[in-house]
Amino acid sequence: MGQSHRAQKVSDRIKVVVAQLLETKIKDPRLGFVTVTDARVTGDLQSASIFYTVLGDEDARAATAAALESAKGVIRSAVGRDLQTRITPTIEFIEDGLPESAKAMDSLLDRVHALDAEVAKLRMGATPTAEDPYKVPRVIED
Repeated sequence: MGQSHRAQKVSDRIKVVVAQLLETKIKDPRLGFVTVTDARVTGDLQSASIFYTVLGDEDARAATAAALESAKGVIRSAVGRDLQTRITPTIEFIEDGLPESAKAMDSLLDRVHALDAEVAKLRMGATPTAEDPYKVPRVIED
C-alpha cells in the first residue's frame, strides 16, 4: 500500500533537510561523497528510513556509514526543528542498492550485445537449406 499524502510530504521534506545538512553542517572527515536518494516514513510518522549512495569503494562506504551513524542525533534534532511535528521520527540510514543493480543490469546488457554480435556473424555466412525457403511446396495430384 502506498504512503498517505501527509507521509509523502514529510518524507520529501526529510530528504531535503538531510541532504542540506550533509552538505553544509556535518563536517565529519569520514563522510564521503553522499547522495540522499530517497526517504520513507511510516504511516504514523514515527520512523523514517533514509536511503543514500556513496561514491567510492567499500572503505568509503563503511566510513560514511559510521559517520552517518554518529551524526544521527544531530540530524534527527534538525529534522525535528524543521518539521515542527508533535513527534520527531527516529532515523535509520540504509545504503541504497541502486548502483549495484545498475552494474548488474549493465553487465547483462553487455552479454546480450555480445551474443547478438555472435549471431550476426553466424548469419553473414549462412545460406538457406532449400533453394527458396519461401517457395510454395508442389502439390501432386492423383
